[in-house]
Amino acid sequence: MMDWTDRHCRYLHRLMSRRVRLYTEMVTSAALVRGNAKHLIAYNESEHPLALQLGGSDPSELAEAARIAADDGYDEVNLNVGCPSERVQSGTFGAVLMKRPDLVAECLEAMRSAVTVPVTVKCRIGVDDQAPAVVLPDFLQRVRDVGVTTVAVHARKAWLQGLSPKENREIPPLDHDLVCAMKDRFPDLQIILNGGIASLEQARVLLDRGMDGIMIGRAAYQSPWRILGTADREVFGERSPFLSPAEVVRAMCPYIEHHLDDGGRLHSVTRHMLGLFAGRPGARRWRRMLSERVREEGAGVGTVLEALELVTQSAGDRDMDFGEAA
Repeated sequence: MMDWTDRHCRYLHRLMSRRVRLYTEMVTSAALVRGNAKHLIAYNESEHPLALQLGGSDPSELAEAARIAADDGYDEVNLNVGCPSERVQSGTFGAVLMKRPDLVAECLEAMRSAVTVPVTVKCRIGVDDQAPAVVLPDFLQRVRDVGVTTVAVHARKAWLQGLSPKENREIPPLDHDLVCAMKDRFPDLQIILNGGIASLEQARVLLDRGMDGIMIGRAAYQSPWRILGTADREVFGERSPFLSPAEVVRAMCPYIEHHLDDGGRLHSVTRHMLGLFAGRPGARRWRRMLSERVREEGAGVGTVLEALELVTQSAGDRDMDFGEAA
């Protein structure tokens, strides 16, 4: 989710759900420790519960990055051992570390020693020619042995050569059954299933199979209202913060105004709002106006509200009260 789940995206997503846990885009430990790039982990207090996802392979550096995150108030620090991009591989972190479980365990142990907040890990079921049914339980055993109690598993292998990151999200077959079997094998681990989950209905089925949690990435980004707007009610049995995506748009307006007053660009926020009306009347007009008009001189909150009016007209209901009942 690099370049996607930045602080503006997370603020929007938190408006729609009070309960889901939000994760940052992956930040390298080197950027925090050696690059002093703390702006990369800036966040709004409303985003809690919030996890910082780190990339790296140097135990001492990751420990220091974890300390920085904990001191800044993050609720969790997550080590990414699943990203297959060439840029990540060249830095010897991400999915390539599935080949070095001892080093992963050493990194996690150092991180846990440095902070009191939970340290978690996100992994694949294997890489390249590894046999997932052998590799995954061995990996889980090693991280459990150093005290890690929560693991998010992307239920696909990663091919480090020959497939792009996008292809690595689509071509290797999913194996949800293997991940579910790991819960039976490691009942004391909190296992969160990731990969290929596009609806809350799918999520509920997997939760019923024993998963401790479900991680949804691109579906939640591309259709945020469909996933996040109903998650509190459908998953947690609580009242949803808003009844419709139109209410979310209006709730974003003060945040957008503040961002613009600070010298920010409108597009930096609205690019994350393009999918709010996915599958609803007026969605195309909403996306087109936000894509084309937000870069114009003088574009601001009024531009967003004009785009909302186009959706209202398409829906044939000026009050936009066509959201699900809470």
